[in-house]
Amino acid sequence: MITRFAPAPTGFLHLGHVVNASHVWEAARARDGKVLLRIEDHDRQRCRPEYEAALLEDLAWLGFEADGPLVRQSERDAIYRKALQPLIDRELVYGCTCTRSDIVAAAGDVGPELRYPNTCRDKNIPLTDDVGWRLRIEPGIERFFDEIRGPQQQDPSEQCGDLLVRDRLGNWTYQLAATVDDHAQKITDVIRGVDLLPSTGRQIRLARLLGRHTPPRFAHHALVMKSATEKLSKSDGDTGVRDLRAAGWSAEAVLARARAMPAAGDH
Repeated sequence: MITRFAPAPTGFLHLGHVVNASHVWEAARARDGKVLLRIEDHDRQRCRPEYEAALLEDLAWLGFEADGPLVRQSERDAIYRKALQPLIDRELVYGCTCTRSDIVAAAGDVGPELRYPNTCRDKNIPLTDDVGWRLRIEPGIERFFDEIRGPQQQDPSEQCGDLLVRDRLGNWTYQLAATVDDHAQKITDVIRGVDLLPSTGRQIRLARLLGRHTPPRFAHHALVMKSATEKLSKSDGDTGVRDLRAAGWSAEAVLARARAMPAAGDH
């Protein structure tokens, strides 16, 4: 078993991250597996080095120790380009000039997530650095078994339309970077919150197009909540690890509070 903990340094560590880290490390230790630490800083506009430094310090204080070298997505541009090139050569990737406002206006009634209506698919827009890059996603069901939620099926073309793999600011997207890195790092188990369950089918599809025909196992755990109706966010001072440390909490107490918090998405 090789799994990963992959936070984005866009804020300080909060109790939701602690719950995910607990799931990841406990599963790996129970199966004599490894946990790799990946910093998902592909969004260069939102990520900050001070958040990464604080994140690493808090993880060490909590006792979460990785089993391999740290990987930063911001340092892997050449790897993502090389992975995508075969799909570019097959003309499966095209340029897109649509803004989010354009997509919202074209989509009309927005459902659980915003679906791109493939507006630019046949416009022959070159893949320059100032346009989005999208991967053609054809209709088709992806079936997989979630270790917590059981059998699943998703049609990425219906969920999200053609998939954005690089944005107009030159950032590789989460979907591409995570999929390429899971393949490159030989990740066998992806353990994450249920809010990312909708991404699974498209990541399986993308991985297959990139050459990974046997996907990792997936387990999507419930999200912890600040209250019965409020989700955690990185701006929640009362659920931030650094704030609790400053208030005199021990690592053991922080871990216990994280595990005791209410959860959403158990079913």
